[in-house]
Amino acid sequence: MKNYRNETIAVRFGDTVNQKSLYSQDVVTPIHLSSTNYWKQIDQPGPYEYIRSQNPTRHALEQQLAALEHANHAFAFASGQAAETAVLLSILKNGDHIIGYDDLYGGTKRLINSVFNNFGISANYVDVTKEDILEKSIRPNTKIIWLESPTNPLMKLADISAISKIVHKHGILVVVDNTFLTPYLQNPLDLGADIVVHSGTKYFGGHSDVLNGAVMINDKVLSDQIRHVQNSTGGVLSPFDSYLVLRGLKTLPIRMEAHERNARKLAEYLQKHCKVQKVFYPGLTDHPQYELAKKQARGFGGMISFEIRGGLDAAKKFLGSLELFILAESLGGVESLIEHPALMTHASLTKEEQILAGISESLIRVSVGIEHIDDLIEDMNQAFDCI
Repeated sequence: MKNYRNETIAVRFGDTVNQKSLYSQDVVTPIHLSSTNYWKQIDQPGPYEYIRSQNPTRHALEQQLAALEHANHAFAFASGQAAETAVLLSILKNGDHIIGYDDLYGGTKRLINSVFNNFGISANYVDVTKEDILEKSIRPNTKIIWLESPTNPLMKLADISAISKIVHKHGILVVVDNTFLTPYLQNPLDLGADIVVHSGTKYFGGHSDVLNGAVMINDKVLSDQIRHVQNSTGGVLSPFDSYLVLRGLKTLPIRMEAHERNARKLAEYLQKHCKVQKVFYPGLTDHPQYELAKKQARGFGGMISFEIRGGLDAAKKFLGSLELFILAESLGGVESLIEHPALMTHASLTKEEQILAGISESLIRVSVGIEHIDDLIEDMNQAFDCI
């Protein structure tokens, strides 16, 4: 296929692949529900044999995801956590070590600390923006550095290119969670990363109605390892859910533009509000990594965090007074969601871990939707007035 731009890939690539592989005339990729496929002869299997190993609908999605992320290979999983698990199982063995960004998503830390720790995998979490700290954290048994950029929930960036150059000298693989920006705004593989993971439940689906995850990769050996683990453990995405993600991806570019447009205006509004102590958004010029954000991404995304004045009591009153914003975990849907990280998405962290990560009781995270921005600001105004 030609080197089309993201908008065209999002609308057409998965369907075009499906048509060519199945000689189908469907304009939209059909949902192939068959759990198994017949062989012409005992020594002549077709391109698809059994649904856990491969499925035409999932294959179409994986081809589209690879194209969007500028990858040679992509794998669709039943959840973002299933995708992360497959990556860790593919690379690590007993005695290995992981370096993680200190502001990683709580679910990722929980997976590493409370599941893989039982199998002799150790990890420490550091501020990877400081090169000397990063260098000191590398051990002879370090196999992976796990990054998010921006991070969840403090919107810190990682210089993916610089970090990749440092750790590749030690034979360490770079994994980047690209959920917040999506391939429409950032392509970590182009910046030197080895593996990209996504919670596709968020912006890929885009409508808060489908659980899914993805892994994208260029290296053939690593991709074969991922494929083996995916097939062996069976955490694959179903045909129907693959169809929903394919449908969601068709509008990914225009949704991301709308999310970011609203997020910029909301961040500027919050920055000026007297009841807001601090705003975390890479698109603000006073963000300490604003120039890095412009350098390695094509936009700033639709996620904002801010600290409200008045601590936990003010946060509870504010969140309980909102009418349009929905108090809920997750992110990336067309509707605006808002949550309290310390008591919700990052509640699995101990109080000490939250303090070390910079997650205070006054911190609030916003997934900015695509409603009219004036309605969103008016809703926040009346909620602030209730404090």
